[in-house]
Amino acid sequence: MKGALRPALGAAALALALTAAPAFAQDKPAQIKIGITTFLSGPASVFGVPGKAAAEMIAEDINKKGGIGGVPVALTFVDEGAGGEALVSNYRRMVQDEKVDATFAAISSGSCTQLVPIAEDLKVMNFMWDCGAASILEARKHRYNFRTQANATPEMLAVLVYLLKTKPDFKTIAVVNQDYAWGRESWEIFSTALKAMKPDVKVVAELFPKFGAPDFSTEISRLMALKPDVVLTTSWGGDLDTLVRQAGQRGLLQQTTFVLGIGESSMQRLGADLPEGLIVGARGDHWFLHPERKNDAAFKAFNDAFKAKTGAWPIYPVYHMYQAFSALQASYDKAIKANGGKWPTREQVIDAAGGTEFQTWGRPVTLRADDNQGLEAQIVGVTKSAPGYDFKVLDNMMVFDAKPITTPGGQKSIEWLKTLTPDFAKMNVPTFKHGQ
Repeated sequence: MKGALRPALGAAALALALTAAPAFAQDKPAQIKIGITTFLSGPASVFGVPGKAAAEMIAEDINKKGGIGGVPVALTFVDEGAGGEALVSNYRRMVQDEKVDATFAAISSGSCTQLVPIAEDLKVMNFMWDCGAASILEARKHRYNFRTQANATPEMLAVLVYLLKTKPDFKTIAVVNQDYAWGRESWEIFSTALKAMKPDVKVVAELFPKFGAPDFSTEISRLMALKPDVVLTTSWGGDLDTLVRQAGQRGLLQQTTFVLGIGESSMQRLGADLPEGLIVGARGDHWFLHPERKNDAAFKAFNDAFKAKTGAWPIYPVYHMYQAFSALQASYDKAIKANGGKWPTREQVIDAAGGTEFQTWGRPVTLRADDNQGLEAQIVGVTKSAPGYDFKVLDNMMVFDAKPITTPGGQKSIEWLKTLTPDFAKMNVPTFKHGQ
């Protein structure tokens, strides 16, 4: 949005205008360049593409409102679906050649594992805008990497506590997860907490089909034979859609309590293929009918705008993208204020990011100062048919505060989870009915 000086503005008037402008305006860059990695191809594109659409919509809105600190933002995208070698090469090019000021990387925990060390080496501020592997920030101290949402520990704990509160008498459980960092780690977190809180439960199968598998008949056959009381999957994207459809066709979803640990993003796509009664987590308190925000005019306007742009209601990657932009805006605003109103250096913005709290389309999120981990609330519910929707909605929703279910700073998730007791599941959590 570049304007031109009116021809009638004389040299003297122009000089006066420049003199009267704040001194730091001379130091402002022309743009804040943001490099974003997201899945634009492959099975994970089913929410990588909505993430990109959200970024474009959010950036346009920021620029219409004058930018961040008066500076417009400009976006560059890299496709995570191109594979690890191409992703690393394109990320380096984006940072070193295109000189982006910040990156949002990435969706996949495997991608984050590759890119987080590179961001540290290149000294570029990176917001892990969607990946959930807790170990990334727990393994070592990072200066340039921040996670602007929760990690797998609170996400899995919320789902487990919901299961224990609503189906307390189950005796057996099985898992079917994608065979890579997220699938393995999310199950380790869930199973460790389960053993601590309900040690009598027997794990009857641990199944890890390859990422992107097109057929789950072997896993479904085994689960139908074993008949576990509960089947957990923390799979996502196209893999989860395929698993649910094939399991439904074989009757597995009706045979057991099926738990979709991060299934919110698949609900609209699955439509009638998703039955009632499945427990679903939302990777945060992300739901376009959020019980605490559904009557908020700005929240409704954002959801309606995204629906108009894409034809679908926002899913959790959309809200995670919003959180990354909110964290960036809050960090710059905080740094500018700390710098006496002058434009901050990159290092000053990074200094400001730790400890920053920002509002989201759910409860506020804080970037914990000691480890750069985001503290994010969680919603878990059960699928239900509802008038006006051709897909299932969430009912009997519990909204979990972030702090009680997040590993304390300086501790490792697995070690902390081992200290939990059965009383942990007795925490008081508010429950909301759909439409109320």
